[in-house]
Amino acid sequence: MRRSVLSASAISLALLVTACGGGSQGSGDAPAKGAPGPGKTAAKALTADELAKLMVTEGDVEGHEVGEPGKGEVSDPNSVSAERAECEPVARVLTSLPAGEPVASVQRLVVHETEAAGKGMPSVEELAGMTEKEAEEATIDSLDITKTMTSLWSYDADGAEQSLAALREAGGKCAGGFTMTADGEEQHITGISEEKLAVGEDAVAWTVATKSDGTAADTKVVVFRQGTTLAGFSSFNIASVARGEAYGQPTAVIEAQAAKLG
Repeated sequence: MRRSVLSASAISLALLVTACGGGSQGSGDAPAKGAPGPGKTAAKALTADELAKLMVTEGDVEGHEVGEPGKGEVSDPNSVSAERAECEPVARVLTSLPAGEPVASVQRLVVHETEAAGKGMPSVEELAGMTEKEAEEATIDSLDITKTMTSLWSYDADGAEQSLAALREAGGKCAGGFTMTADGEEQHITGISEEKLAVGEDAVAWTVATKSDGTAADTKVVVFRQGTTLAGFSSFNIASVARGEAYGQPTAVIEAQAAKLG
């Protein structure tokens, strides 16, 4: 699936089967905002190769598959926009695009499926022997898969800190909702609910409620900072959306990534 923001068509189809820092120079001997103090060296961003070594990989998260996202699973950065400019940082991380302007980035798609989902979609013969309700539940069970787009973004100086602060501010300003577009598809963000999550040196964690063609869906979003690096997570579960059930943050993935970043 291209975006972490769920489209109504994806759910319907399933059911039919049954700013990077740098303030101005201050007066006197005071350093500019974001500049290193006396005797200190400005923090450098990690390279893409260095980030790749710190990214979660296969075997780091028990019961999860980790791989590079396919071309169709990543949004075109030029296609993502928000009706209100102040909400664009939220729209970007919701679609797994970077907060601010990182120097380097890497991404992985982390997938977890339940035992029922691992069995796959029921066969036509199996569905024929079920009641309508049983067939619907069995179909939804086969879609009980959580996909978490996991990103690492690195910044020079205090870029990571400033980008996370800007993201937090955007989440507050846009908590009541806004309209965004990604890959030509319009999505209505109906609310942003803050969650508490202790990870990294600083973090934002949200449940982002969306609606498209009358279908409501939630996406889990987390961005935390460790030094000059931000780790971003955008996660969804189709079965939970189809049932109208709440689901939690992908804590196993987040904790594994936090451990690798130190």
